[in-house]
Amino acid sequence: MNPASGGNHYDVGDMIDIHNYPEPVMGLFDSKRVNVLGEYGGIGLVQDNHVWETNRNWGYVQYKTSEEATKAYVDLTEKLKKLIPFGYSAAVYTQTTDVESEINGIMTYDRKVVKLNEAQIRKANLEVIATLKK
Repeated sequence: MNPASGGNHYDVGDMIDIHNYPEPVMGLFDSKRVNVLGEYGGIGLVQDNHVWETNRNWGYVQYKTSEEATKAYVDLTEKLKKLIPFGYSAAVYTQTTDVESEINGIMTYDRKVVKLNEAQIRKANLEVIATLKK
């Protein structure tokens, strides 16, 4: 059970869930529960004609090209690998798709464009998983 996603950390439940943007950082650690980075990332990239609102968009960090945004994603996964030996059990990138005025998604709001290079982010994710097996 996750007693509080991202805050209000009491000594109850099965996990401690931290949210941190954009960097994957675990500000708390609990030796009795699963330690999860429930949200990190927030790489902003506008794709014209695929946004909910054209003049009101935001991301935690904004990029101009898919190449820049993909590199930022890969750099964040490198940081995840370094945290595994310190007790991370899971990490959730925010977010899969853009949501209304948030342009932090891997895909656009209408799900018609994958904004990041799929092969590169898949490779980066598989490298994180491989680190867990060591």
